[in-house]
Amino acid sequence: MVPPSAVPQYQRDIYGQVKDRGPGPHILTGPIEIKGAMPGDVLEVRILAIDLALDWGFNRQRSYTGALPDEFTALWSRIIPINRQAKTAEVAKGVVVPVERPFFGIMGLAPDSSAGRISSGPPGVHSGNMDNKDLTAGTTLFMPVHAPGALFSAGDAHAAQGHGEVDLTAIETGLRGKFQFILRKDMKLTWPRAETPTHWMVMGLHQNLEEAMKIAVRETIDFITKRFPHLSREEAYMIASVAVDYHVTQVVDGTKGIHGMIPKAIFTAQR
Repeated sequence: MVPPSAVPQYQRDIYGQVKDRGPGPHILTGPIEIKGAMPGDVLEVRILAIDLALDWGFNRQRSYTGALPDEFTALWSRIIPINRQAKTAEVAKGVVVPVERPFFGIMGLAPDSSAGRISSGPPGVHSGNMDNKDLTAGTTLFMPVHAPGALFSAGDAHAAQGHGEVDLTAIETGLRGKFQFILRKDMKLTWPRAETPTHWMVMGLHQNLEEAMKIAVRETIDFITKRFPHLSREEAYMIASVAVDYHVTQVVDGTKGIHGMIPKAIFTAQR
């Protein structure tokens, strides 16, 4: 158990004072208005820093959820101590997981007003609960804007997670993040994309994992042919097969995710 002194006062204030709660389970910081942002624009979010804020986290399995809902039918929870100095977490006896690349599971914008008030659970074209472990500090996220002001929110802090996130949760914890926002009126996107120092990242989100994969591959082809106009769709499709790594982002949020990592180093022409 976590002693009462380990629970920050701001968490107590949120649970005690915030009454207007949405349909989702997550605590989010935001929304942050980006002045001048309008539907059709793209918000570039440079993730400058993400730091662990707590000495503990937890993993929880809820009944009939996750990748194996019919096999894990009981509520199960574990408090996980985090060593912020060593950047490790002992998740089970003799099992120590590195927590060197914490990330926010949720980074998203407001949806189109026609969608009404949506849950923070499923991700979508508004980004949101992508649970993408590759969106760490040093990465830049690009998200299509659907509402005036963009209205950025972040939360669902994770100390560590595998590709896939299968039992419903990661090491859920508290983080502090530093972001830089750049409004891009020169870009047009349908799905969120990202860039790391070594890769470009495309994403596919759908209730069906196979359809999510198809979206990610189409996004790969679209990205390559637009960034490198001398390459044909057939060549881009080939590159997607021989050089791009596709990861199952998560399978527990209703809308499942695939993200493709396109290595920058293979493109020897000017980029």
